[in-house]
Amino acid sequence: MKVYTRRGDTGETSLLSGGRVRKEDARVEAYGTVDELVSLLGLLRCEPLPDDVEGRLVVIQESLFSVGAALADPERRLEHDPCVWDADFLEDWIDVMDGEIEPLTVFILPGGSRAAAVTHVARTVCRRAERRVGELVGNAGGVPEGLLAYLNRLSDALFTLARYLNARSGISETEWRPRR
Repeated sequence: MKVYTRRGDTGETSLLSGGRVRKEDARVEAYGTVDELVSLLGLLRCEPLPDDVEGRLVVIQESLFSVGAALADPERRLEHDPCVWDADFLEDWIDVMDGEIEPLTVFILPGGSRAAAVTHVARTVCRRAERRVGELVGNAGGVPEGLLAYLNRLSDALFTLARYLNARSGISETEWRPRR
């Protein structure tokens, strides 16, 4: 199978469920942003990480591939298991990490270790993915149940992960103080 097909040369792409849409279509933008997030998590996995984090990130990348497939299939021709995007899995992970970091009492600036900084970038892309997917709620094909909640919880998990990585590295967070 060749990587190039030339079918997208006119600015259109095929959906999994059939049919063609413009590449700037809201649905393509949504699953494209999810794909960007998957790639950023791959970049994060290149950093030195605790073993438990590495394993969870792989599970999340796999889940996000399923999210992208579901978004590319508005007619639901394929079977998509909503258990794959499990917000409870993320909440459990957040609770574990929260148990090892100081309670948050102020706003913090993204940064710290390189791994934490990459995690913060992934968090912002996740928020964008959530906004893009949210735009599809009223469209034909809509959004599978639980998918928006998963993306919302994932951005929370990534925020907590950035703080956790800094704490595990012994790096203090920079508090945001409004200038007066």
